[in-house]
Amino acid sequence: MCRLFGFRSVIPSQVHRSLLAYENALGIQSNKHPDGWGVAYYVDGAPHVTRSPLTALGDALFHRLSGVVASNTVLAHVRQATQGSNSVLNCHPFQYGRWVGAHNGDIPNFAAKREELRSAVTPSLARFILGDTDSEVLFFIFLSRLSKFGPLSRQASIEEVTCALVETVEIAREICDEGEARSLLTFMVTDGQTLAAVQGGKGLYYSTYKKLCADRGRCASLSAECEAPTSTGFVNHLIISSEQLSGENVWSPLEEDEVLGVDSRMRVFSGSLREKPKPLPERLPLLSVV
Repeated sequence: MCRLFGFRSVIPSQVHRSLLAYENALGIQSNKHPDGWGVAYYVDGAPHVTRSPLTALGDALFHRLSGVVASNTVLAHVRQATQGSNSVLNCHPFQYGRWVGAHNGDIPNFAAKREELRSAVTPSLARFILGDTDSEVLFFIFLSRLSKFGPLSRQASIEEVTCALVETVEIAREICDEGEARSLLTFMVTDGQTLAAVQGGKGLYYSTYKKLCADRGRCASLSAECEAPTSTGFVNHLIISSEQLSGENVWSPLEEDEVLGVDSRMRVFSGSLREKPKPLPERLPLLSVV
């Protein structure tokens, strides 16, 4: 399976430690997930996406990119192929307009269900599917569901994004799951302003605060939410990762079928596939330390 990392912050931040320096950083995970990598980050609202079919840790481009990226929003992925060949077209994150998305999981009977699953993609979007993975089809199903609310070029609300994620998982499971052959559909998406993820069977952890911020003496954006669970529903950063990263961040697991996201104002939303996502602080216990 693959590994995911997503980051959204009120200030542009470097991600070198998360991608390379920590002992369980994304690049280190590529030793067990060697079939390509991708990093998406945003500059002036536009996504910059770099992908490669090489193993991240052994790829000089990954090292160079990890050292220079500083952004309010980053989404990164290392791949262990389950569906599709080892090709740059099959590397995540996938992109359409301002949106990028990455998947950790597998649809076991994807070959048999491919065409039926593709039929859930809006025809005007289907022609942009270039690779042969289940993950890319899922990304375009998400975009198709999101487009029901309005043009994809508009700023979607966190409610709309999480709803589209939930519907994507529901559609995939309805079409593909048979008996004990259950799809694994952990997915993360962002347009640079909104970041959201669903834990669809492969683990995810999240962090919204640190034990003690190393920049507390010089950061103009320091707030109580930087070093404690939020009491307002707003946060200064949200990190979502397949692994708990070493360092000062406090981590909590997402439960299976849990949906978590943050909007352009850094307001956190959460919910599950069994209920509509809700704004915090209605669900403040979700952000407590476990």
